[in-house]
Amino acid sequence: MAYTTIDKPSDYFVSNLHTGNGSTQNITGLDFAPNWVWIKGRNQARNHTIFDSVRGVQKQIHSNKTSAESTQDNALSSFNSDGFSLGDNTGVNENTTTYVAWNWKAGTSFSNDASSTSIGSIDSAGSVSTDAGFSIVTFTGNSGGIAHGLGQKPDMVIIKPRNVDGSWIVTHKGLGAEMQDYYVFLDTTAAKATSNDIWGGEPTTTTFSVSSSLIDSANYVAYCFAEKKGYSKFGSYTGNGNVDGTFVYTGFKPAFVLKKNISVTRDWGINDIEREPFNTNDNILRPNLANAEQSNSAYAMDFLSNGFKLRGADAEINTSGNTYIYMAFAENPFVTSTGVPATAR
Repeated sequence: MAYTTIDKPSDYFVSNLHTGNGSTQNITGLDFAPNWVWIKGRNQARNHTIFDSVRGVQKQIHSNKTSAESTQDNALSSFNSDGFSLGDNTGVNENTTTYVAWNWKAGTSFSNDASSTSIGSIDSAGSVSTDAGFSIVTFTGNSGGIAHGLGQKPDMVIIKPRNVDGSWIVTHKGLGAEMQDYYVFLDTTAAKATSNDIWGGEPTTTTFSVSSSLIDSANYVAYCFAEKKGYSKFGSYTGNGNVDGTFVYTGFKPAFVLKKNISVTRDWGINDIEREPFNTNDNILRPNLANAEQSNSAYAMDFLSNGFKLRGADAEINTSGNTYIYMAFAENPFVTSTGVPATAR
């Protein structure tokens, strides 16, 4: 019996905290060289600032904005073997401002010439970890299939145009049985929308597809995720409107949970164990807003050994009858690959 595929989740995902110094500093202590770094100011209203090794250092985009990618030579200046280096940009390193960085590893470079491989119809390049079920993919154009490199059907895909303004478009297996029929925007509060002209077809084990309704000849980046037992979980839950809220089984103790009410217009929300190590976890940052961190019991959840339990009753997290999608990454698997409970190690 397979219990988990990853015994040490911190080899692939970790959150870390730093305080800005208004100069330069190295953020260290990761167990890997990160390929995707998402930084957010906590005690000040600052944009969410996202970097990845495929687009390259100094290239930033913001999850709360539709604006095109920009080059900032004083923001993230290098990806290092155990972290990353920062300049004095206020979005990532303003003096005395506190920040959280969420970090993911992909790691193996790939490229796909679609005409040569017959995988998809749009050329792509990126970085992938099939162990972690995560890839970063860049491509140009629309109306076709794009290789994602995961080796299994993705459970969540996020795409963003880079050289022109445009929303962050998300598909997720919790939106419906056919992912190709639905989408939400990461940068807005909008509920689930139904459309057959965003995605060009259902994701497969080799490709995801986009439609001609996307911006023609734009450069895009895609972040693709496939669930890995004991490390990541993508799904949906139904709220019950009670402080003794819905329990969501993940098979691990979460380190990070991103969720969104898809039934009505509400903000996205992120809880993580680094900013709030103890239950109840109620420190919220919202990917669609630049707002500072908010602590409020209405948005609370408990991080448990095998999942998370809702403790707040706000519509953002737990309205009765509303459907929510989530993305979760592990601090510890509930059971290791040898069948030993993680708490017994």
